[in-house]
Amino acid sequence: MHRRHFLRLGAGTTAAGAIFSRSAFAAQAAESAMSAGAEAASRRLSLLRDYTEEDHRRRLRNIGRCTQSIRSCMRKHLVTDYLPAQCCYNLGEYPGRAPYDPGEEDEQELDRLKEHGIQVLQVFDDWNDSLGLFGGDKYTACNPAGYHRFIEMAHRRGMKVLTYTSPCFIERAHPEFRQEWSREGDFLVVGYWDMARCSPASPGWRAFVLQRIARILDEYGSDGIYMDGGYLANQHAAKQSMPLAKDEVVAFEETPRHDGAFVDLIALVYAEVKRRGGILKLHVNGAEQPQSGGLKVYDYLWVGEGVKQVDPLREAVKDYPPYVVPCIDMGFASVESEDEPFLHSIPYLQFPVLMGGRKFTGERGMIAGVKYNDDFWIQRCREAWAQFQADPAKLFCYSAWDAVPGSAETRPVHARWLKRYLPLVEEGTWAWLEIGDSSLFAAPLPENVVASAFANRDMHLVIANFGRSPVEIRTAATYLAGDDPSAAGSSVWKLPQRSLRILRMAV
Repeated sequence: MHRRHFLRLGAGTTAAGAIFSRSAFAAQAAESAMSAGAEAASRRLSLLRDYTEEDHRRRLRNIGRCTQSIRSCMRKHLVTDYLPAQCCYNLGEYPGRAPYDPGEEDEQELDRLKEHGIQVLQVFDDWNDSLGLFGGDKYTACNPAGYHRFIEMAHRRGMKVLTYTSPCFIERAHPEFRQEWSREGDFLVVGYWDMARCSPASPGWRAFVLQRIARILDEYGSDGIYMDGGYLANQHAAKQSMPLAKDEVVAFEETPRHDGAFVDLIALVYAEVKRRGGILKLHVNGAEQPQSGGLKVYDYLWVGEGVKQVDPLREAVKDYPPYVVPCIDMGFASVESEDEPFLHSIPYLQFPVLMGGRKFTGERGMIAGVKYNDDFWIQRCREAWAQFQADPAKLFCYSAWDAVPGSAETRPVHARWLKRYLPLVEEGTWAWLEIGDSSLFAAPLPENVVASAFANRDMHLVIANFGRSPVEIRTAATYLAGDDPSAAGSSVWKLPQRSLRILRMAV
């Protein structure tokens, strides 16, 4: 769908009397975005347009080989419309002394991210003015002209932008917040946020928030939204003990295994985003997925926030419907090496998000006049600010999920694994995840070893050793090491402890 159509479709969703006119700059930015987006899309590989007879022959033969060889697996999936190279972009410090103002520093950073291979930028809550410091609120940009400019900068480089919003969170100090929308006790206080979780079953809240989400899509010309659930699922005991909100209408079955009203709400948002040709990236809570009963309500699911252990995170999310974007929260968890995030994700058709943009200096945690909760978030701000003051060149932290001070190796390692991962997930790839019974190996896989297969014009095997001892794997056919294309083929593969190999079948 062309961007002009994407923007025009939303006009009918705003309430009568709530009329929004785009500035001349915004209109020009939208036209530039449409042109740049179309140009970028035309450069992407198209199976329908670009595959030759030989390409189709190779693809079908490799799929047939896997179909005949793999008798069981955890999940089988056809890869389509997948953009795995994603980055959480820090626009600047919020709360702040002044609004962010994208300029030359961002131009240079976006050039680096383009060279890196990033396809999608996700901006967090700092894009908006949730505390009203600059005359706005949670649904308006701190710097509208600056945010339009940032999106246009990204579009010129062929990258998509997802704007943060939430279907349930709102500051309790927001002048239009009504307590009747939220259950008593259902709120979150962390850092500078003091947010009510509004009931997805409240018609008053729905009328308020859905119009504002539509305006975000209409006003800024982004390519979709990153939606932070702001919802405590039915499975949590605290939720089950809360009395209903005063404005709550019980319309759906609500059980610990199904969140009826919440799923209905996010399904409506998802449908609206897709109608506009956009992308919806969803976060629910920690390692949770939406309890949707199989209804598709996202394109990408962000997981990992606040999770303390990486192995349980992997096990929790490995069978979630694609596409999952893991974010190991370095404020709570730790990894044994820069390679470990890829060990836990690639075998399951997942790829970790990159942190980028302006450095996370931590200044946002010490703005005069802002009320803070002295907690883990504030502590991370203090740590980042101390490093930034001592030596900003040694600070490689771009978000509250990042390590402080971070490592200079994080980006090059991410780029290397991305280069290896992209051939596995070309459009039209069939993936067999966590293979069970098969004839692809000369012997059953050892304990704590997982293998997945990816079949397209090439056939790849991904083998992961999650154990604490080295293993030797023998494949039934000859493969090439994906990270060393000049090496001779082999059928014997040694994997050190906690390591990953990507293999390509020899032609």
